[in-house]
Amino acid sequence: MPLKSMTGFARSQGALGSATWQWEVRSVNGKSLDIRLRLPPGCEAIDGPGRELCSKKLNRGSLSASLTLTRQGTATVIRLNEAALAQVSLAVTRAGELCKAAPPTLDGILALRGVLEVVEGEEPEGEQAARNTAILASLSAGLDTLVADRGREGERLTRTFGTQIDEIESLTLAAERSPQRTPERIAMRLREQLERLFAASSQLDTERLHQEAMLMAVKADVEEEVQRLKSHISEARSLISSNDPVGRKLDFLTQEFFREANTLCSKAIDVEVTRIGLGLKAVIDQLREQVQNIE
Repeated sequence: MPLKSMTGFARSQGALGSATWQWEVRSVNGKSLDIRLRLPPGCEAIDGPGRELCSKKLNRGSLSASLTLTRQGTATVIRLNEAALAQVSLAVTRAGELCKAAPPTLDGILALRGVLEVVEGEEPEGEQAARNTAILASLSAGLDTLVADRGREGERLTRTFGTQIDEIESLTLAAERSPQRTPERIAMRLREQLERLFAASSQLDTERLHQEAMLMAVKADVEEEVQRLKSHISEARSLISSNDPVGRKLDFLTQEFFREANTLCSKAIDVEVTRIGLGLKAVIDQLREQVQNIE
């Protein structure tokens, strides 16, 4: 089963009786599952079941699901908000006392926001429950399409990861086979450095020189870094072939890759190994950027 991306988009539609609706669902990268439902007034009962449905379908990502609902043929009712009217009346009276202005007309007061409310007529509870069930079914279908879209993007990323891991392996093997890592070449480098030290001063402590030579030899040996890189390569291939969400594990693994490549560069005592280390860092950085999009 291929990896899944956290990026996707889908639409789903539905209708029941006089109502039609459309869902738009989209997801982008996220450290965890962040669900945002945008629902029109009157659909508050969908919020809880909708979030639960999203949690069952997805593991990670920032998800936005927007519902557009249209109801045809429903009567509208104009309702007077008496509490708001009472507050406006008090304010008008007080304003008149302070400003000595003419009182406002009734149509002006009724035009103020909140005094008159336009609401849809009441509908039987059973019809609303049936519509909510159908709307949730449409959300489920949209999420399935989104998951499929994320899967297709995941397939593309899987192929990209395979190419990048192959390149990391090729560079790692090049570092392992580098002639600059042979004992003879390391010994030659040590002799050259010691000769420069003796040329600069003849008053050098022999035992101290021996210790410095040992430290230089240890630093020049990148065998440990090469073996760890090989282990990380094996683990990366195992993860991208896994059936489980592995985005976080891959993210942590790329950090380990980068740490070994940095150490390889810092230990390099010749241009060739340095070049290999820089090439590793470039490919690993590309891999790390793509991994951020994996569920």
